[in-house]
Amino acid sequence: MEPAESRSAGSNAEAADFVRFCYARHPVSWPQLYDEMSAVAARGLYRGWGYGELADHGIRFTLPDLPALAALVSTIVQAECAHAAERRAAARLGAARRPAPEPLPAG
Repeated sequence: MEPAESRSAGSNAEAADFVRFCYARHPVSWPQLYDEMSAVAARGLYRGWGYGELADHGIRFTLPDLPALAALVSTIVQAECAHAAERRAAARLGAARRPAPEPLPAG
């Protein structure tokens, strides 16, 4: 049996990139994102990787590995939501700093 640390999801940046890729395709949370991740893996849509290649990078879809995978997904989704909120705030701030457009001359 493999040591738990080598079996855990998110053991490297590529595992996190895979989750981000799937979240960008379908921005939902666990367990709906699990379905998207499984579909992406089945079709090899992320770098051509299927289940085997993803397992080599820390993404495993087996029942014993689901808690670690769910934790990784939760961390990624929270970070992506925070980044989206920061982008929205920056966009609002940028819009507030822009001067109002000049009125068109009456003609």
